Amino acid sequence: MRRTLLVVLVLNAIVALVKVVIGVRTGALTVLGAALESALDMLNNLIGVTLVDVAGRGPDEEHPYGHDKFETLGALGIVGFLSISCFELLREGVMAIGSRRAPRSVHPADLVVIALTLAVNFFVVAFERRRGRQLGSTFLLADASHTASDILVTLLALASLGLARAGSPVLDGGLAITVALIIAWSGWRILRQSIPILVDERAIDAAELRGVVLAVPEIRDVRNVRSRSTASGQLFAEVTIAVSGRTPVDEAHRLADAVEAAIEREFGTSQVTVHIEPG
Repeated sequence: MRRTLLVVLVLNAIVALVKVVIGVRTGALTVLGAALESALDMLNNLIGVTLVDVAGRGPDEEHPYGHDKFETLGALGIVGFLSISCFELLREGVMAIGSRRAPRSVHPADLVVIALTLAVNFFVVAFERRRGRQLGSTFLLADASHTASDILVTLLALASLGLARAGSPVLDGGLAITVALIIAWSGWRILRQSIPILVDERAIDAAELRGVVLAVPEIRDVRNVRSRSTASGQLFAEVTIAVSGRTPVDEAHRLADAVEAAIEREFGTSQVTVHIEPG
């Protein structure tokens, strides 16, 4: 994960620098907004590099369930930065429309360079999503979603420069507001994915989990089930089962192992706590 973030960090730094240069030279608000998006991508990558060591640690005395939620906190950090950029871009877009502010002269080379940064954005999204799925990383997938919104932002910046060159420069403010709304939607999507993990929302439907447990022979009843998941996708489940009161201890232990194995087969990597009561 660290190597992935470092590769993405370098690419985002190049893209941000290019957009800043063109945005300052042309005065195009959408290009400056795109530069802000790329700069935020860089900051998110730096946060990720810092958090990856913490999130990757195993359970300890103070954190018996591991440190995965630190990664989810990083995803929420992304939302915070998105909110700031959204507000600033909305404000600047409204001011640009009110004052009829428009980009200065745009050269064909500006369009070509912005198009090249778009190609870099496509590569980063594909690369980061692939690695996020391979590593089961919520942070990488959230960051990839942020960069995906950067693709739309860069397309709008390209459109703004193209329209300015074609003689319609006053549309830049309106396009900047559109960019801000895209940023806001991206932040909402990340928030919607992260909050359930932080509040330990149910990971598996209780009826479905009961069905899997009841399919194990000799289990008479399932009296209680609870589940939650971590940012890396690991499932934690607690199950209370009822067996015959005459069941020997070693047989009850075998049934508990069978329940754990059934849940892992059905739902993937999991840590299951089974409590046994007489039926």
